[in-house]
Amino acid sequence: MNKNLINLTPEKILYKEFKIDTRGYRLKEVDQFLDEIIADYQAFDRIIKDLQREKDEQTETILNLKQEIRDLKTTLEISKGMQREEGNFNNLDILKRLSSLEKTVYGKDE
Repeated sequence: MNKNLINLTPEKILYKEFKIDTRGYRLKEVDQFLDEIIADYQAFDRIIKDLQREKDEQTETILNLKQEIRDLKTTLEISKGMQREEGNFNNLDILKRLSSLEKTVYGKDE
């Protein structure tokens, strides 16, 4: 994932210490704002993990469906081959019967 692009973690934000100056920011306001940032980062982290898990599940489903398609195509080809063989066998059987009937009707000489 793109974890390398993210510099801050909720922990880094939480434990960040600022130098205090005589004319600095109000510490309470800074702490409140950092708490909001931490909450957002935690929410982003949960969302990213949920989306990653969902993506992994979808990828697994796609792989399973692709395998099922390959299996069905193979089964279909085998079935088509068997139908061709059965069709040839049935035609051959019909020709033998027809020949036998012709011999019976027209005589055994032909």
